[in-house]
Amino acid sequence: MANFPTRTFNRPFDEVLADLPAALKSEGFGVLTEIDMQATLLAKLNVTFRKYRILGACNPPLAHQALSTDLRVGVALPCNVVIYERDDGQTQVMAVDPLAAMAGIGNAELEATAGQVRDKLAAVLAALPA
Repeated sequence: MANFPTRTFNRPFDEVLADLPAALKSEGFGVLTEIDMQATLLAKLNVTFRKYRILGACNPPLAHQALSTDLRVGVALPCNVVIYERDDGQTQVMAVDPLAAMAGIGNAELEATAGQVRDKLAAVLAALPA
């Protein structure tokens, strides 16, 4: 069962979003992709939606380690980090649970790497200013 690293902030969405790249970098991650779901849903469906971004983060050494263990791991890359504005005005940040994602591949050798990635993603969330 997935146990997503998650954290709630009493700061505006845009401030928390601005802090995310540096927090990710501090744990060796870079942002490969950024999907603005609010803008996408407006453009594609003409519907309004809350502020919601999906960041595709990658830690190259750990990604290489995982891919060297099992090429199928690519279906779980990059690691998604989601940030959205809640109905109460708070900002929610959560990250994928790599242990759960790798479990679907069925290679026990990936568990150690997935655990390292999960710990780093949890450290990213912990490093974000309150």
